[in-house]
Amino acid sequence: MKHHIIEDSPFAKFFFTSSKASWFWLIVRIYVGWQWLEAGWGKIHQSVWVGPDAGGAISGFVNGAIAKTGGAHPDVQGWYGWFLQNVVLPHPNLWSHAVAYGEVLVGVALIIGAFTGIAAFFGLFMNLNYLLAGTVSVNPILFTLSIGLILAWKVAGLLGVDHYLLPLLGTPWKNNGTGEQAKV
Repeated sequence: MKHHIIEDSPFAKFFFTSSKASWFWLIVRIYVGWQWLEAGWGKIHQSVWVGPDAGGAISGFVNGAIAKTGGAHPDVQGWYGWFLQNVVLPHPNLWSHAVAYGEVLVGVALIIGAFTGIAAFFGLFMNLNYLLAGTVSVNPILFTLSIGLILAWKVAGLLGVDHYLLPLLGTPWKNNGTGEQAKV
């Protein structure tokens, strides 16, 4: 079977691989990062998230999501309700800290442009969990923007720490078969 290389569209080439698009992704990255940082920062300064009452807020959130599993067209699917009931609810202190500090870490990483694709993935994963728990808010917007950041990871952090970090760490591919490491 003969293999064919299917070229990316000019749109995809520009937005996902052109350094000229890095300014666009900088704006997206800072917006998404700020949303995460602001959300997490508020949590790490509340006792019901990371203080002496840690787990209180997440227990209330999880119980609210579990209550949405009933009816003909539930906001929360039964399998996700089971996960919340049996995995999250028994360990609210652990999950409370993971959520609060995870949001801060994702926010900082995106704002400074460090490990942009990985940070965007973890942000997307948190958005997905909030959506599965029946919370809409800004989550669909952040989820969608995170998909773009993941796809554009090579240039999304170019105007950030990734500009220096990725060449130091190396990349798993070679540049045009020359044997030279690809440069960011």
